[in-house]
Amino acid sequence: MSKASRQEIITFKVDEELAKAMNGVPNRSEFIRRAILAALDNICPLCRGTGTLTMDQQRHWESFAKNHSVALCTDCSAVHLVCAACDPNRCHEGSEGA
Repeated sequence: MSKASRQEIITFKVDEELAKAMNGVPNRSEFIRRAILAALDNICPLCRGTGTLTMDQQRHWESFAKNHSVALCTDCSAVHLVCAACDPNRCHEGSEGA
């Protein structure tokens, strides 16, 4: 096996209900790998999924927030960032259903 394809074993505990729910999954390892990769694709790029900011990150966020805000989209109800220099009504431009 080459270094690029070297695999590492990671184990973790689950509660009884989750274990029962996964009983019918034919390849639990593959299912878990895919779920983790999907979750990693959707983590906050700033806090990296921790839910909190370090003091340095908070300072950067405060600087960023001077020209940006968090708003609720009137089309899809998603919370999103809005740049003060951009038209917030154009966020769905070019996407399906816009």
